Amino acid sequence: MRYVSFIDNGVPCWGRLDGETITDLSAVAPDLKTAIANGLPGPDAGGRTLSLGDVELAPVIPNPGKIFCVGHNYESHRVETNRAKTDHPSIFIRFADTLVGANGPIVRPAVSSDFDFEAELAVVIGKGGRAISEDDAMAHVAGISCFNDVSVRDWQWHSRQFTPGKNFPATGPFGPALVTLDEIADLDAVSVESYLNGECMQSATLDHMLFPISVVISYISQFTPLSPGDVIATGTPGGVGAKRNPPVWLKPGDDIEIRVTGVGSLFNRVVEEG
Repeated sequence: MRYVSFIDNGVPCWGRLDGETITDLSAVAPDLKTAIANGLPGPDAGGRTLSLGDVELAPVIPNPGKIFCVGHNYESHRVETNRAKTDHPSIFIRFADTLVGANGPIVRPAVSSDFDFEAELAVVIGKGGRAISEDDAMAHVAGISCFNDVSVRDWQWHSRQFTPGKNFPATGPFGPALVTLDEIADLDAVSVESYLNGECMQSATLDHMLFPISVVISYISQFTPLSPGDVIATGTPGGVGAKRNPPVWLKPGDDIEIRVTGVGSLFNRVVEEG
């Protein structure tokens, strides 16, 4: 099953996506996060139908309670950043008001030109919990989506803390849809890629993660309870703009696309702030 959050004539809605058709399920629950907490409706749930092209897509979960991001979780990215190997995943936080839906503008802040892309797979928590075991972790997943952990690198590098460079407004594209795991035949074989103006910049499969999804979920749940609708961006492969020679920075007018096998394509255009 595939679910989307969207705006129709200024009204936030959510629904089931079938090809280019959305079945509005807003009467079932006020938003997709609440529907996940209550149990996602099946294919028989009905409502008015809309064309995907007639609505504005919102971030898959517009109102997550928590957004966790994993740093240096692919060996190719760890190597290009010259980071030492670690025994535990590196976790940092994003805020919900940084999120952008598919096709929405990514805003390059006026205070920086070191603006970078990071293709990622996002995991949405379905069943909450604390101290979740690795063996049980995947049973806590509602579905997956595409994520672009756009980074303001000079602000990220002001100190060893990533928070400033990861939380400028409109720098977290997330979408287009939540895809349940029964749609994915082999999760390890899923590829995560970025395309800048049509050119492939990053590409890796999930089996190249240093800390798999189950490990990340279990680790995070040791220090904080996970709740339905929480989001985990699971890390980016090598090939980011900052580590190219010369660096490749996103600039206004650029098109950046994140592709995840079996999930879809997350397309956004870069605009200047102001």
